[in-house]
Amino acid sequence: MEHTLAPLAAWESFYVIIGSAAAALTGLQFVVIVLGAEMKMLGGGLVMRAFGTPTIVHFSAVLLVSTILSVPWQTLSSPGLVLSACGVIGIVYVLLVLRHTRRQTDYTPVAEDWLSHCALPLVAYTTLLVAGITLRRHPSSLFVIGATALLLLFVGIHNAWDAVMYVAIERGPKVDQNGDQT
Repeated sequence: MEHTLAPLAAWESFYVIIGSAAAALTGLQFVVIVLGAEMKMLGGGLVMRAFGTPTIVHFSAVLLVSTILSVPWQTLSSPGLVLSACGVIGIVYVLLVLRHTRRQTDYTPVAEDWLSHCALPLVAYTTLLVAGITLRRHPSSLFVIGATALLLLFVGIHNAWDAVMYVAIERGPKVDQNGDQT
């Protein structure tokens, strides 16, 4: 029987930290969405599916990866299989996000949006798929999985910040040079 407690145990603190961060940021993103909705500053459904919901999904993916690798597995094959499935689901989801991004008409995405909402998440989920497949034979894939979780966390942070700034600057009340609302 393959012994996995040592490789996974060494990552425990890492996954506690990024899993906790992802959970906390998910909660904060909910607060931002609720406040934006109350102030009637959010776009339509397609805009939320293209730019809002993916942030929650990426934070949730980090939390899920952290949880999967915190389970006391007996072999590396099982978490590898589960992480590979997560990678496939993530790839399909990013393709749906790409479709929603192209179909929505409330906002014209710039290159940075395509990179942070589509390209980087696609790279992350594809990397998760491959690392999950190779985990059993190459325990060093844990480094790749950790980097992938961090990438998704940072993409989520970037996208959440963009959403907040968009709501605050573009959709919020306009102020003239004298500080009066227009």
